[in-house]
Amino acid sequence: IGVINYGMGNVFSVSKAIEYLGYDVKICNSQNELNGIKKIILPGVGAFEDCINKLKKKGFIDKLNDLVLKKKIPIYGICLGMQVMAKKSYEFGEFEGLAWIDSNVVPIKLNNPNHKIPHVGWNEVKINNKSPLFEGVAPNPLMYFVHSYHIKLNNKKRMDAYCYYESKITAAIRKENIFGTQFHPEKSQNLGLKVLENFIKWNP
Repeated sequence: IGVINYGMGNVFSVSKAIEYLGYDVKICNSQNELNGIKKIILPGVGAFEDCINKLKKKGFIDKLNDLVLKKKIPIYGICLGMQVMAKKSYEFGEFEGLAWIDSNVVPIKLNNPNHKIPHVGWNEVKINNKSPLFEGVAPNPLMYFVHSYHIKLNNKKRMDAYCYYESKITAAIRKENIFGTQFHPEKSQNLGLKVLENFIKWNP
């Protein structure tokens, strides 16, 4: 399992979670280190523009387009790592994403003064489709979120799960060999680890 290290994201905690599950993990600091990898994890914490720029600078974008779109290697984007799969983000401006998923990244809008941005902490997740990535996960699991922006899908069939934070927020997406969650599986205890393990075993 290759975890991409482009300078943003919980690379260490994601890697430790994979090791805890009993699988081999390789932290990939350059695009060449992705050669021979069977599954890819793209973690992410921070701002969209920084993420895309760092991926470009390290040469990951062309490599990922080749591996994911042409060779159909399964990939799991976590939090910001999922958001960069969208066409565009409106976080601090307007920025182009990887455009793997027909969607845009937009701010969470709140009216209730008791709700805060960023959306941080545990939230109940509703599993939308019969998703292989949530197999064996209890209904309405609590997962850990940290974000101020969310993916707005143009094709709702891509939504594997959602949560409510005053409005409906995409919690998981899936398209062919591409999977992503807004929540952090590595911080979501046993149920999050189950989602991570399901991805590792997934054969789309």
